[in-house]
Amino acid sequence: MALITSVAVALVTVGVCAAAYVVIRYELVRQLDLQLTQQATLLAQDRRDEGTGTLYGECRWLAAPACAQVVTQKTGTPGHPLGKDLVVPVTDATRQVAAGSRGAYHSDVTVRGHRMRTLTTPLRGHRALQLALRSDTVEQGERQAARLLAAIGAAGALLAAGLGYLASRRALAPVTRLTATAERIAATRDPAHRIELPPEELRRGDEITRLAGSFNTMLGELEESVAAQRRLVADASHELRTPLTALRTNAELLARADRLSPAQRDRAASALGGRLREVTGLVNDLIELARDEEPQPLVEPVRLDLLAARCVEEARSHWAHTAFTTELAEVTVDGVPARLARLLTNLLDNAAKFSPRGAEVEVRLTSGEHAIELTVRDHGPGIAAEDLPYVFDRFYRSRQARALPGSGLGLAMARQIARAHGAALTAEAADGGGALFRLRIPRARSGRADPER
Repeated sequence: MALITSVAVALVTVGVCAAAYVVIRYELVRQLDLQLTQQATLLAQDRRDEGTGTLYGECRWLAAPACAQVVTQKTGTPGHPLGKDLVVPVTDATRQVAAGSRGAYHSDVTVRGHRMRTLTTPLRGHRALQLALRSDTVEQGERQAARLLAAIGAAGALLAAGLGYLASRRALAPVTRLTATAERIAATRDPAHRIELPPEELRRGDEITRLAGSFNTMLGELEESVAAQRRLVADASHELRTPLTALRTNAELLARADRLSPAQRDRAASALGGRLREVTGLVNDLIELARDEEPQPLVEPVRLDLLAARCVEEARSHWAHTAFTTELAEVTVDGVPARLARLLTNLLDNAAKFSPRGAEVEVRLTSGEHAIELTVRDHGPGIAAEDLPYVFDRFYRSRQARALPGSGLGLAMARQIARAHGAALTAEAADGGGALFRLRIPRARSGRADPER
């Protein structure tokens, strides 16, 4: 950026200086021409009737008046008496002026080693007046102007280079910090680092500052993701430790089966099978949680009311002491049937697990103008206010749930499936007691219009 700025300023400076040089040279020459014109006018008035020849011949001094001579159209031709004593060269153009076929003109000549500016103007009687004046002042002024403009141009280019460097350093400071932060994260594998943005840069709000802010946001998301993975690994390790210990104990016990009675062997085998099913279910749940979105090839139109009715029937067979009531509107959505069934099953199992014997679990499916809503309500103890923000966290179990079977992954899996389908799953305390889980699917996610609509 500094180089580009310097080159751009240098080009502009060279252009401006060149234009200024041309203007200065033009003005100096114009002043010299004006002086010659004034002297030519005075001489023409004083010597309008005199003949030809040299009027002023000593023009080698700067203080002397201009050299002046009067010539005719034959002056300088072979055999003409005038020619040797003339101080200003006579050319064909000069004779043309004397003959009246050409107007007055200015030219540059060299007389006795000095550069001269000449004016040739017509006189009466087919004569021409030639005046010559040393152009030292013009040349000196040109040299001074050239040196001054060159110095100004060089100083401007250097100043532009310095200011461009400082400006680029200031403008690209967030990029430098971004690079350093990225290198530090790559070296330490710690996404907790952030790019520091001073208040003046934040107020500036340019593209690079927004880039640094976006990078900080990305680092925040990455840090949360890494923290969530670490929590998942830690929680999974904790949850697997107990069933694996029980598996090892029962396996060691069955290894000494010859010392056990048939009843003891049966109990050990049954415990081993139960622990295996628990570990298998926990591993399957973890695999399901590792999926962030639904595979598009598996998405299809699903009659959500029929799917909910089937899940309720399965829950009735599994939770015989719980009464399930349904109120289902005919609704079609786009989704993966098996995953949606898993979501509904987890909600129903959670409601039945916390419902007293004989209490109802109410399932309602409604279709609104902007969204489809499915609610599952139980009449159990409900969700404590301090537990409500964490009910969908992995492995989170409230005090009431710690004595009940389960891994603490059901609701976390239900929310993840809902998010993968573009839906929102929330929990709240129901009016009159119990817990209410609400699944809200935006109408844009529903595959087709409801037949009743």
